[in-house]
Amino acid sequence: MIALSVNLNKIALIRNSREGNYPDVVAHGRTCLDAGAQGLTVHPRPDQRHIRPGDVRDLAALCRDRDGIEFNVEGNPFAGALDDYPGLMPLVLETHPDQCTLVPDSNDQLTSDHGFDLKRDGARLEPIIARLRDANIRISLFMDPDLDQIALAREVGADRIELYTGPYAEAVTRQSDDIEAIFAAHMAAAEHARQLGLGVNAGHDLNLINLPRYRTLPGLQEVSIGHALTVDALNMGLDNAVNAYLNCLAGN
Repeated sequence: MIALSVNLNKIALIRNSREGNYPDVVAHGRTCLDAGAQGLTVHPRPDQRHIRPGDVRDLAALCRDRDGIEFNVEGNPFAGALDDYPGLMPLVLETHPDQCTLVPDSNDQLTSDHGFDLKRDGARLEPIIARLRDANIRISLFMDPDLDQIALAREVGADRIELYTGPYAEAVTRQSDDIEAIFAAHMAAAEHARQLGLGVNAGHDLNLINLPRYRTLPGLQEVSIGHALTVDALNMGLDNAVNAYLNCLAGN
């Protein structure tokens, strides 16, 4: 079974456009779990454009109260403190999620758009990964479908990789000529990861159109979906959108 972890960033983005707590991120997270989602994902950034440190703490508590539910905190491990944002690593070690997905995004990026270059960043990541491992937190690295880089992910101590699916999703939307080559690269990357003993997650711009094929990746364990699911929820309601993605992942 491929787990669905709902990314709540877009709910928080809408909330932050007004004063107050409307929509309530935790309430929407609870709705997703009640509808059958197996986990929740957040990506706090130093500028707090969407998820805030308080959201991470509240959602960690929500997930702890549910048997079998996983909480995934993703972000830049090199991001330090800014105002009341304590930095990713202090926040993760405080809230102790089930999984921490490390992502090489800069503070000025609109969204994550590439995986780690571990030839450059591997040595910096190793002590961070060791701290997470000591805290019994699963470590996933956001990666492009590059076989050499994926091998390095294993060497630096990751438990899983999260394949960056943006180019695949764009190719499907545009019906571009390189769809087959991109998908083949992801298939090879997933199989390579499995052979190395790495778990395989995926995320970025996956939706109900491109997910039916992507779900066939060998060993795919979890997808993190936020933007498209939130958009679909505008048309069908949040619980129905979660169910639609769960059915899609199940091949129904």
